[in-house]
Amino acid sequence: MKRIIGLILSMCMVTALYGCGMTGAKQQDVARADNTNDAKVDLNAIMDSVEKMIQNDFKPKIGIVLGSGLNKLADEVDVVQTIPYEEIPGFPHSTVHGHNGRYILGYLENVPVIMMDGRVHYYEGYSMEEVVTPVRVMAKLGVDEIITSNAVGSLRAEYPVGALVCIEDHISSFVPNVLIGPNDDSLGERFVGMNNIYDSSLRKTAHEAADELGIDLLDGIYLQVTGPTYESKAEAEMYASLGADIIGMSTACEAIALKHMNVKILSISCITDYCPNVNNIDTTHEEVLKNADKVSHEFVSLIKAIVRKL
Repeated sequence: MKRIIGLILSMCMVTALYGCGMTGAKQQDVARADNTNDAKVDLNAIMDSVEKMIQNDFKPKIGIVLGSGLNKLADEVDVVQTIPYEEIPGFPHSTVHGHNGRYILGYLENVPVIMMDGRVHYYEGYSMEEVVTPVRVMAKLGVDEIITSNAVGSLRAEYPVGALVCIEDHISSFVPNVLIGPNDDSLGERFVGMNNIYDSSLRKTAHEAADELGIDLLDGIYLQVTGPTYESKAEAEMYASLGADIIGMSTACEAIALKHMNVKILSISCITDYCPNVNNIDTTHEEVLKNADKVSHEFVSLIKAIVRKL
């Protein structure tokens, strides 16, 4: 009887979804019209705007992405120019506390860099294409090495809060792939291998810099989820069973977009909280920012040392 009732309810739901004489395809088109996650990006127009904004023909060599609570590195830059995201036509804006939403152009350890002081996320309502637009812009400006960073939760007790982790690989199966849709051949090939997505030579450089500074830099597998909710205990247990060590709401999609463009990627994560499978306690965004700030000195020292070596 329960199975029959369930079948009837399922049929009712299907009727409600596709009723009023509307086909499934047309219903889907209506949904897409109201869904910001299907927004398209005119990357060429954005590039034209950014290139016109850049002063004195500044040419960055390295790109850096600052994650939640890790923007103190921006204070170390000999700034040439800043470009707020909202001043770039067609560009996504940061809406999350801890992400200032601007490009910083200048010199870090005498190396010309372009820095994303804050990123945008899929959970803010942006399409994946919009989410990776800021890193694609950096790559199209001629940067061929990009260091990304993020605040992450730990799925394992042996990855403690306050530790820095060099991402060696990722699991991106829980978010939409940014390369879905028509391929832009000017960016890269249709099918892209993901082996060594976090460049092994850059990871070696990171560990050499960490050793010189006396920083215990761990290696780990990163898993990206959509957010904005933090994971449940059951979800965290599942992610750990899949082989993930740390978890966050960004980065992997950016890495895929950059690999598509043949850009070398290094990603450093700051562990700001334990997932509930480890301590059975809910995480808060305030906790993430506070713990990121505590380790920011080590993070700043490490990134500066890495940049000196590149």
